[in-house]
Amino acid sequence: MMEVDQVDQVRRFNRTVTQRVGALNDEFLARDRPLGQARVLWEIGQDGCDVRMLRSRLDLDSGYLSRLLRSLESDGLVSVTQHGSDGRVRTARLTRPGLAERAVLDERADAAAESILLPLSDRQRIRLVSAMAEVERLMTASMVEIAVVEPGTKAGRFCLRSYFAELGQRFDDGFDPSAGISATDVEMSPPAGLFLLASLHAEPVGCGGLKLHDDGTAEIKRMWVIPSARGLGLGRRLLGVLEQRAAERGTRVVRLETNRNLAEAISLYRGAGYREVPAFNDEPYAHHWFEKEL
Repeated sequence: MMEVDQVDQVRRFNRTVTQRVGALNDEFLARDRPLGQARVLWEIGQDGCDVRMLRSRLDLDSGYLSRLLRSLESDGLVSVTQHGSDGRVRTARLTRPGLAERAVLDERADAAAESILLPLSDRQRIRLVSAMAEVERLMTASMVEIAVVEPGTKAGRFCLRSYFAELGQRFDDGFDPSAGISATDVEMSPPAGLFLLASLHAEPVGCGGLKLHDDGTAEIKRMWVIPSARGLGLGRRLLGVLEQRAAERGTRVVRLETNRNLAEAISLYRGAGYREVPAFNDEPYAHHWFEKEL
């Protein structure tokens, strides 16, 4: 349950920001278009953007994005074309006038940002910019979605390949997943276990697996977060969801092992209440074994 004063503060913040950045005006940055159209122009960028990716990045309803694009097309600022023979894949690109309009918006956005900073002292500017960076980080963290999926999905495969590649670089002798304790698709799928996928703007950014055992224990496997999403608390969140799902299935103790080179993972587990125990398996890549009672 959220605290009432926390909800009120978020609402006050939202009102202040939308007013200060000009989101309430029909003509954003004194241009003849609202903020939504301006943001779409900026997000399409210099090289164009797949419409599905654009929708995911902006978290917009498909119909609303289509209306925004049609409006920009009618103004001659954007062209939307099909990709080859697949009519479902469309790409939005800025026309020459669209590129010029985007350049003007960039200049005016810089000026608007300077107008926010200018009245403040040097110390206040540092405080504001630091606070904005923290708000951005936490807002991004709040947009990450975690769901149970099959490990064999395209997104699941991306995470596992990335995880194996990183371990191969960080472990002293490389990493071969077939040489260690198994965590197959079947073992990380119901009823034997489960696999979590973390997504940000519909793109995979992390994963974690769970192997359930009949003796009331479970193993946590394949914990990974993409480097660009680290620092958002996602590892701790994935770990918490895995523990919750394990407890819902009657698990009394969760276990995991890790390599000495993964210092941040060791710190995460200890901070989450895991205690180091003697080796409970013969994982060749492990130097530390942990468990936690649920």
